Amino acid sequence: MDKNMENFEFPRIRRLPEYVFEQVNRIKYQLRREGKDIVDFGMGNPDIPPPKHVVEKLCEVAKRKNVHGYSSSRGIPRLRKALANFYKRRFGVELDPEREVILTIGAKEGYSHLMLAMLSPGDSAIVPTPTYPIHYYAPIIVGAEVRALPLPMELEGEEFQEEFLRRLYDVYNSSMPSPSVLVISFPHNPTTLTVDLDFFKEIVRFAKKNNLWVVHDNAYADIYFDDYVPPSILQVEGAKDVAVELYSLSKSFSMAGWRVAFAVGNPVLVRNLQRLKSYLDYGVFTPIQVAAIVALESDYSVVREIAKVYEKRRNHLVNGLNRIGWEVRKPKATMFVWAKIPEYFTEVKGMGSLDFAKFLLYEAGVAVSPGIGFGKHGEGWVRFALVENEMRIKQAVRGIKRTFKKAGFYGHLEKGGVNA
Repeated sequence: MDKNMENFEFPRIRRLPEYVFEQVNRIKYQLRREGKDIVDFGMGNPDIPPPKHVVEKLCEVAKRKNVHGYSSSRGIPRLRKALANFYKRRFGVELDPEREVILTIGAKEGYSHLMLAMLSPGDSAIVPTPTYPIHYYAPIIVGAEVRALPLPMELEGEEFQEEFLRRLYDVYNSSMPSPSVLVISFPHNPTTLTVDLDFFKEIVRFAKKNNLWVVHDNAYADIYFDDYVPPSILQVEGAKDVAVELYSLSKSFSMAGWRVAFAVGNPVLVRNLQRLKSYLDYGVFTPIQVAAIVALESDYSVVREIAKVYEKRRNHLVNGLNRIGWEVRKPKATMFVWAKIPEYFTEVKGMGSLDFAKFLLYEAGVAVSPGIGFGKHGEGWVRFALVENEMRIKQAVRGIKRTFKKAGFYGHLEKGGVNA
């Protein structure tokens, strides 16, 4: 290859910024090669194994001679029916397995190809920010534009929902031409913000009034705590007229690497996604699909047991950080903690979120995701993924306490420190 071509990028690739998280990952791997122990809260990659009986079914079916060819791109019929039955039990939502359910190779693939099916150059999508990066960049990859909706992260509950809706109306009304898609995801990654069913009712009403499609990524539907239970947008009467929802087994059943998710709801969107995917893939490995049926038909307690692990980790991390003077809100859902960087480091030390993440990595041996990696509106925050056990969480809090003290933040700490 001509050396002048080594750094060549095609136009679509030039629209994508450098993946910020990769900078943190490079440092993390370097420190580990040097023998440093890193407590890693960076990537939301579940460390909890899937339910045992689901793994056993995968192994059993994989031994059969007739399951190693191409599978069904849209999902085998029994799997789509299992998902429909699950939605009926979990959300009280009726789904037609033939017209309103399609298997995707993880929610990320399903969402990306849905954007490819729905959007063309000149179209635009409204995407709340900060956000899971693919939510923002999938429309850009297909040549469309994004209208960012900054999340009011300091608010909670009804105040948050009311301000979100006010901002939605402003973004929509100030956009020319009018956006054709609204992307939402609650419980939210990275901010952990949550909504109730009345919020979705207003989203559906607004979407119908303005001929707006709604794509709701419901990846954290089953990772919830305390007295909060996340709703599905499809619980709203008439939601299937305008909305499609993505549901994943990655976090709920701790099957992230299996790549099993679904797009469900509006039959027009499902049909168009199905037609596109028929050209692009041959579906998920059949034994994985059969094992996914077993997962979906399991007693719901297997999902709640996984959520309880995250709840205990949440409590240890949030309580520990608050004890050392880092005020952090306790999330009602997701496997994350979204933490505003103490003003001492942003105002006095002049650190951005990437600087602060590197600081924790080098000085405390703790890896977190910088908020800037989720978009410019994530600046000033970091995200912890609850993928380390309770002993490691205590170790991390001790390391952060020592690092804060060394940096001159000790005057802000409560007496007594961390109970280790």
